[in-house]
Amino acid sequence: MTVEVERPSAHVAEVIMNRPETLNALSTDQARRLGHVATQLATDDQVSAVIISSALERAFCVGADLKERRGMSNDDLRRQRPVFEEAFAALRGMPIPVIAAVEGFAMGGGCELALCCDLIVASATATFGLPEVGLGLIPGEGGTQLLPRRIGLNRAADLILTGRRVEAEEALRIGLADRLVPIGAARAGALAIAKDIATKSPVSLRTAKRALRQGADVDLVSGLEIERRAWEEAAFSADRVEGVEAFNLRRAPQWPSWQASGR
Repeated sequence: MTVEVERPSAHVAEVIMNRPETLNALSTDQARRLGHVATQLATDDQVSAVIISSALERAFCVGADLKERRGMSNDDLRRQRPVFEEAFAALRGMPIPVIAAVEGFAMGGGCELALCCDLIVASATATFGLPEVGLGLIPGEGGTQLLPRRIGLNRAADLILTGRRVEAEEALRIGLADRLVPIGAARAGALAIAKDIATKSPVSLRTAKRALRQGADVDLVSGLEIERRAWEEAAFSADRVEGVEAFNLRRAPQWPSWQASGR
């Protein structure tokens, strides 16, 4: 399978790309599988955090499979396009925290795949880049929109218009990566964060992510209204009652949505 799903803990899912012969280059089939998995996990109320990772040491994902695209007609590209759009939209739209564990190359669509995530954990071998302008293309799965939101317009223009590569330390410095870990430790680092996140209120995680994402592109007044509605949803939930009770009794919370299924 080019995309595998594991459950390293009860409330964490890991989506592992495993196409070693192409360094996880995204074929039409692999993009379709990623979208399908993301859609499934988005509706699983027992999953509180998702990791996107690679089974390979050399690469997270090197982007679209250009061997598959070689010789494609314009009509072929138009038919392929919705598959990629739907897959990346499914990843961006996941209502729970998503963490990219980047080991090695994250190029083109692979970099955009990481940009779809809420947090990026990069190992010391991580290399990011959006080289599309050197191929007669532009980043087409959110890169021109997500990268400026992450690192600012001018820095994004530098990377996109030159197509230059960014090594791990620079990625951390400019905000393209959120955590830097030793070589070979990206998945372990992401898992540690995911397990910590997964101890938190499922309702709070979903409402906080929604407020962050929806509020990022509106004015402050509108953003505060989005936050108010999200706060009410969390504050008037059974999770808030359990969270306050657990705090006062100095015990770990047992979130109601977990208890409903016996987990």
